[in-house]
Amino acid sequence: MYLEIVTPEAVVFGAEVQAVKVPGVDGEFQMLNNHAPIVSLLIEGEVKIDLTGSAPDSKKLSADFRQEGSNTLYYPITGGVLEMKDNKAIILAD
Repeated sequence: MYLEIVTPEAVVFGAEVQAVKVPGVDGEFQMLNNHAPIVSLLIEGEVKIDLTGSAPDSKKLSADFRQEGSNTLYYPITGGVLEMKDNKAIILAD
């Protein structure tokens, strides 16, 4: 699936990913390929991104990203909205 993270300043991430876990208002949940369409409010926490391959070039990522291992990234958010449709997840993050 394709994941895009958009902040008021810029698009901070855009790539094919294996899975993404987000902090929803009713608890954390994870999405994989072919997930049913969903729109959800997000609360403060971290977005966990499981990459399909190795991490993108760190020069292209903002300093806010934290990498764990070679295939996992974390991005802190204070809230936002997520839309998942047609194997594309868009996070509008605060």
